[in-house]
Amino acid sequence: MKNDIHDLGLVLDSKIKLILIESWDEARVLETLTGLAIRRGVGLQVWSATEGLRRLSFVDGQADSSTQEPEAALKLIKADPQPTLYVLCDLHPYLTDNPRLVRLLKEIAMAEAVDKPTLILVSHALDLPSEVQRYAARFSLALPSEEELLSIVRDEAAAWSTRNRNARVRTDNRTLQQVVQNLRGLSHGEARALARNVICDDGAITQEDIPELNKTKFQLLNLDGVLSFEYDTARFADVGGLHNLKRWLGERQAVFLEGKAADMPKGVLLVGVQGGGKSLAAKAVAGLWGLPLLRLDFASLYNKFFGETERNLREALKLAEQMGPCVLWMDEVEKGLATGDNDGGVSQRVLGTLLTWMAERQTPVFMVATANVIARLPPELVRKGRFDELFFVDLPDAGVRAEIFRIHLTRRELPPERFDLAQLAAACAGFSGAEIEQVVVSALYAAQAQQQAVDQTMLLRGIQSTSPLSVVMAEDLDALRAWAAGRTVSAG
Repeated sequence: MKNDIHDLGLVLDSKIKLILIESWDEARVLETLTGLAIRRGVGLQVWSATEGLRRLSFVDGQADSSTQEPEAALKLIKADPQPTLYVLCDLHPYLTDNPRLVRLLKEIAMAEAVDKPTLILVSHALDLPSEVQRYAARFSLALPSEEELLSIVRDEAAAWSTRNRNARVRTDNRTLQQVVQNLRGLSHGEARALARNVICDDGAITQEDIPELNKTKFQLLNLDGVLSFEYDTARFADVGGLHNLKRWLGERQAVFLEGKAADMPKGVLLVGVQGGGKSLAAKAVAGLWGLPLLRLDFASLYNKFFGETERNLREALKLAEQMGPCVLWMDEVEKGLATGDNDGGVSQRVLGTLLTWMAERQTPVFMVATANVIARLPPELVRKGRFDELFFVDLPDAGVRAEIFRIHLTRRELPPERFDLAQLAAACAGFSGAEIEQVVVSALYAAQAQQQAVDQTMLLRGIQSTSPLSVVMAEDLDALRAWAAGRTVSAG
């Protein structure tokens, strides 16, 4: 708060008489402005439509109901000969189609005398009429640091302990640090509310609380639209194979979570055949690192109006930064960035917006892009330096195919030891992980229809009746492998 008071004081010293503060945490804004008024030795009054003007001090003054109407309040403020700070909460809706209020606001903002009052408009979002915009300065309160967030969590734990006969809140250091990291990007009030919710149900902070915390944070930041929140992030153990990718991520986990911009991992591009496990791997990165997973839907970005598509992307990337630390998953990225001459240059502008963000971002957002048709990707995106690494996800070998069978049989409560996994793996050479899963699903349907348990024969019959993509699209797969050779690192 001390830094906020200092920085606001600098704005006042510049003789600007209209300041805009966008924040959901109105109580903290008023607390900060009270500290500023005390330090400056000036009066502080707060206006709202329900109470009118009210002097804000250690002992709150009586509200003046005659100033509930904004015009009456602004006339009184304009006539004040003192350098009083006037905080107007949620005034902006009244400015629409009301030229008298807009003019009053402009006249107060244009006052150059040092001993004239300063107006501070406070709301969650502020959009001023164009006549007034150039007279205003925007100010944002600093978000809490990790030390402050840790203090907030500890305060809420102490409060819970006091309410529950001094019982201690159960947690471990790793989970506590994850909670603190995932509270970043929230205001003090929001962070306190989420910390209280995590603790109050069972008096513990556990790994089971992390997904719900991330989902609530996503909802608070109002990220719905082109970004979606993937609630169930897969455990990395649920991905068959991809050992090189797993090792690479494990080596960089600690560095990324420390959040130091100089050496923070940026992201990976996963290319490979459809159904090879790229999307599951993207989910599993978030699961392994204990981070929220956001999915960027390129289809919802595009808008027929000029400039709207790029604005949608910029807004989505900005909101992802607010959610950080997080994993941003761009699935089938070639569909949104494929270059073409028939879109009025939209794809080129979208590509430029994305490349600029990738080069300049300082926040902990780990990007995982997946692509099936690498030839459709613009060369600017895949050149060295854009991603930390390009991984090629090939079809699984026999050992990985057996592992995938074990995963999907176990998930459906079919004991793997009842089956000859080596025989199944040999029989489905050229199958992707998704195709192996469908073999298991088909066997379940067949067993239900025949009212008997799934057996080896049903699985082998499902394999024989499947034409894998490696056969149907053999030429495309060969071309993809040829491109990947020497350009990518094997994920297996």
